[in-house]
Amino acid sequence: MANAPGTWLKPRNMLLAGILFMLAGDFVFALLDALAKWLATSFPIGQVVLVRSLASLVFLSPMIMRQGIGSLVRLERPVIQLMRVAAISVDVFFFYGAVIRLPLADVMSFYMAGPIYVAALSHFMLGERVGWRRWIAILLGFVGVLIILQPTSGVFSFGSLYALIGSFGFALAIIFSRMLRGTSDTVLVTWQTIGAAAIAGVMAIGNWVPATSFDYGAMIVLGFVSCVAHMLITRALKMAPASTLAPLHYTLLLWAIVFGWAFFGDVPGWRTLAGAGVVVLAGLFIVHRQKVKSEVPPENVPSNVN
Repeated sequence: MANAPGTWLKPRNMLLAGILFMLAGDFVFALLDALAKWLATSFPIGQVVLVRSLASLVFLSPMIMRQGIGSLVRLERPVIQLMRVAAISVDVFFFYGAVIRLPLADVMSFYMAGPIYVAALSHFMLGERVGWRRWIAILLGFVGVLIILQPTSGVFSFGSLYALIGSFGFALAIIFSRMLRGTSDTVLVTWQTIGAAAIAGVMAIGNWVPATSFDYGAMIVLGFVSCVAHMLITRALKMAPASTLAPLHYTLLLWAIVFGWAFFGDVPGWRTLAGAGVVVLAGLFIVHRQKVKSEVPPENVPSNVN
């Protein structure tokens, strides 16, 4: 029997839809990360990011026109906007630098610490109170990052350092996004895309590799589908509580392991898995405590994942 009109809008169906959108968004992001790794190992990072960014701007253009060009220049808190663009650029370019050198699961393990960094930074940058339980979880999360980083091991590499810096840039971008709640998603995404395109354009000067139409098509798909993934997660956050969706974000790590093995033959080592396990547990506990304290902020489901 067909559902009655309006049934889809019932809270239970809205919650289920939000969960499905979140799972779909994370799956698409993980697939994009695998595509990004393949492209970044074949072409200069500047070239890949420039084509991807231009494709994203084409995808965003109808929304920009509907909202009006004026919204792009009448910026709320322009200094914070600039700092956000800089943080996201660090995230993007260091992420690409990391996936060239490390398995997907290793890179994603560093990025799973994002909510932990955010919880710590919120105390100092946003004045949010963080209780002792969450501070213990934050410290535990940092221990997990150190296990993955392997600072006393010969395995330590620039790839690990790139992933660490990129994940910290990602966390800073989330903090700055919280400071810009009044700015529309279209404006935020447009400026972060313009910033990445500008930096990539400079990097691409004198460093352009001939590519086939298939290769350029893959770069364009990277830009289009990344916008779709952002929209899926944005829609999920409008349909279900962040506290419900936050734990689902960790499925990115599962997909990174699966795609890393399927596409590149990468199998994460035991230290990566152990460190990732510690980070995930610490992150889940932070989400739980935020829910208990009724202060669950939206940053636990990041909107800036590559």
